[in-house]
Amino acid sequence: MSRRRRNEAADSLADCFVDAQSDYAAAKASRYRRRRTGVSPMGSGADYHYRSESDYLRLLEEARDFDRNDVIVGQTIDRAVDNIVQGGFTLDVDTGDKQLDDAIETRWEAEADDPQICDLAGELTFHQMESLAWRHTLVDGDVFCLPTEDGPLQMVEAHRCRTPRATKRNVVHGVLLNEQTRRREQFWFTKEDVDPNRQVKLVNEIKAYDAYDDENCRQVFQVYNPKRFSQTRGVTALAPIFDACGMFEDINFAKLVQQQVVSCFALFRSQAVTAGGGMPIVDAPYGERTDQALATGGTRRIEGIAPGMEITGRPGETLEGFSPNVPNAEFFNHVRLILTLIGINLGLPLVLVLMDGSETNFSGWRGAVDEARKGFRRNQRALAARFHTPIYCHKLRQWAADDAALERAMQKLGARFYKHNWNPPRWPYIEPLKDASADLLRLRNGLSSPRRVHAEHGDNFYDILDEIVADNGTSIRRAIKEAAAINVENPGLETPVHWREVISLPTPDGVTVTVAPDKPEPTAQPTPKKRDA
Repeated sequence: MSRRRRNEAADSLADCFVDAQSDYAAAKASRYRRRRTGVSPMGSGADYHYRSESDYLRLLEEARDFDRNDVIVGQTIDRAVDNIVQGGFTLDVDTGDKQLDDAIETRWEAEADDPQICDLAGELTFHQMESLAWRHTLVDGDVFCLPTEDGPLQMVEAHRCRTPRATKRNVVHGVLLNEQTRRREQFWFTKEDVDPNRQVKLVNEIKAYDAYDDENCRQVFQVYNPKRFSQTRGVTALAPIFDACGMFEDINFAKLVQQQVVSCFALFRSQAVTAGGGMPIVDAPYGERTDQALATGGTRRIEGIAPGMEITGRPGETLEGFSPNVPNAEFFNHVRLILTLIGINLGLPLVLVLMDGSETNFSGWRGAVDEARKGFRRNQRALAARFHTPIYCHKLRQWAADDAALERAMQKLGARFYKHNWNPPRWPYIEPLKDASADLLRLRNGLSSPRRVHAEHGDNFYDILDEIVADNGTSIRRAIKEAAAINVENPGLETPVHWREVISLPTPDGVTVTVAPDKPEPTAQPTPKKRDA
């Protein structure tokens, strides 16, 4: 008996130690947590969660529909693209040879601004293509760029990267992967836009493009924003907010209908009790009256109402108007919450979604915009790495193949030949005086260089320097010429006009320039005679 009790005590103690383990509560079932589908208890890669191609394509098309038809989503995406791309990225070539840098930049600008050279369809400039590339990344999840041998770029939308059902290879929605390293080997695109209701069944219905050429250089550029190492295809940024977008659309439509109804007809009708104590019978129509047959065999009477309709009361009844508060105050708070959820998934605070600063004060607005710009900069770097840099390197190889001078420079410089920077556009000063003063303070104290300060604002330092020198030189030459003409016209001036009096050049802070008359040339003085000792 005592032995049984000791065993029971030991079992109880073991159970207590098991229960006392510090596990993650989130891994245990709870009545406070909804059951999530698609969660593998054994762990899974990112591609597992969009393993169904039909679901993946439907997700893509749902996002496109929101972009087309939703009253807020499409405009919010416009704000995100405008803040990230703005006027376009600026190329800063850094081969170490100034003459070569200028030649490459000039050729790049000439081709980037010409749709016939830049776009295979001959419609878009490079700036328009970079804007659409990031827009497709947000809406579709990814987009593809195919450089051609002749130079123009061909853009391919996400739905054309497909997997035939007949294949059993390691392909994720049109991307053939190496089984050991997950390195992309091929991209499979439909030859032309197919019927969305028809499945791609045969391998010969697609065209395969090798991810790398014989020199191990990329020749298919995929622009997407992955959130996991094992993610092969991009996913729309709208995926987490599908329900919120649909909720906003439904609530907004319901409030519009409610507003129309209460604007048409809103009154209280009061009638006196009849002499016998019964309720009065009212059969006067409000407007056009129709009877609708029901499936049960009965009928339902529908009273038509319309704005401006006049209702005549029966004897003894009182009509009292009613003007409800539609929409009510709670509606606006709920709408702000939904718009905030939509905006933060696209990296935009509410003040940028609405483009309205009345929601907060200046400090709150600036703080929200500063936080958003952290995400903007990250997205700018991602776009430059996946779109701008691969295209630029491809262009250099293509130009060197046809230009002997560039080919010699490429062989001479090696990897240095490809060195460059993309200066993304920056945002205007929120407080111009304070921000400009901060830049000046950084330069004076050696905390940054002029080149980096200009790059932060999306400008090229050498372009700014050349323009400043050229503009100042032109101004000084004209001032010297004008001052000389004034002196010729007025030979009797006691003090000739100096060219600095004709022009007012800006001077650094704390420096004062004083214009003084030219000193007369010294006259020769007779040498004094030496006295005899």
